[in-house]
Amino acid sequence: MGQLDIEALRAATPGCATSIHFNHAGASLMSAATLAAVTEQLRREALYGPHEASVAVQGRLDQARADAARLLNATPAEIAFTSSGSAGWGLAFAALPPLRAGDRILVGRHEWGGNLATMQRTAARSGARIEVIPCREDGSVDPEALAGMIDERVRLVALTWLPANGGLINDAAAVGRVMRAAGIPYFVDAGQALGQIPIDVGAIGCDVLKGAGRKHLRGPRGTAILYVRASFRQQLDTVFSDVLSAPWTEQGPALRGDARIFETSEHAVALLLGLGVALHEALALGVPAIREQIDQTANRLRAELAAIAGVAIHDLGQQRSGLVSFTIGDLDVNAVKNQLASTGISVGANGPAYTPFDMEARGLAGIVRASVSYLTSEQDMERLLAAVHDIARTR
Repeated sequence: MGQLDIEALRAATPGCATSIHFNHAGASLMSAATLAAVTEQLRREALYGPHEASVAVQGRLDQARADAARLLNATPAEIAFTSSGSAGWGLAFAALPPLRAGDRILVGRHEWGGNLATMQRTAARSGARIEVIPCREDGSVDPEALAGMIDERVRLVALTWLPANGGLINDAAAVGRVMRAAGIPYFVDAGQALGQIPIDVGAIGCDVLKGAGRKHLRGPRGTAILYVRASFRQQLDTVFSDVLSAPWTEQGPALRGDARIFETSEHAVALLLGLGVALHEALALGVPAIREQIDQTANRLRAELAAIAGVAIHDLGQQRSGLVSFTIGDLDVNAVKNQLASTGISVGANGPAYTPFDMEARGLAGIVRASVSYLTSEQDMERLLAAVHDIARTR
């Protein structure tokens, strides 16, 4: 199965012995080493005190930041750790200059519902408006159409790179070229990209990028990486500060000059150590090799699901991710999810709240989402396909 030793990786992942997991896009399975990093730090905190235990591992935390920067082709000073991708994105958005009546925010049709909720509420208070960038024929965001929408009122362009409701991979770099030419802030939601496909923030041309640690990176829940381009940081003013983000000086609090303006002095050290192990493991495997393995597995799964009578695939785009979306006739997607769970198979089920503009545009009330990993085995695939076939046959 490609260059990766799948059986060895599965053997080093406790959850593979107890779960048929097709919900890696929701939260993947931690390795034994990641789990150990978390639990061992909690034990140190219990024995010696949390503050003292954190001092002892500061070097490992610094290494985690360096590895996060390496994963994104950024610098450590451009990396902040937050408790979730949504928290990081929301903090960066709130730090932008205030919106005014008539201002415009342009978003991809597939924008994550949480980001949209934040933007919609701010726009409603200020009199700004949100507009959707048209799509190409393949369903991906159209950079040429975006270029035609740019004027002096546009304050932000936001793109969800790999949407939550299917396998589409938007052309984030092409959007970035338009944004660099226009000089307008560009935010990228890379929640499903982190640890699944190679990321180069310089090639993308984004000012802010975020992703959760719990998905394809296989880190602990409650961790996320926020990238803030160094030359963009001066345009941001945080909504709150503490002694880490704005250390006290003789002249009063002074906001830091790096991305850690979005961190606080209180953070979950144990979880960040786990994230550090997950980052190290991803870099050691090589994200290009991870991408190749996931792509092969997802393409096979799409083809074999599509061959089952009554199953419809709903993935868009030319290049696709490891998120495979489908429906079985007119069955409720949550009912399908529950039926699969009763056989020991975990999948996701997404409704309009996840990607409201895209779901409405395509007339979808929901999708079942089977998201694969390099951990996905032949036996996992066979079990899922057999279970879907049984559901489709008896509906």
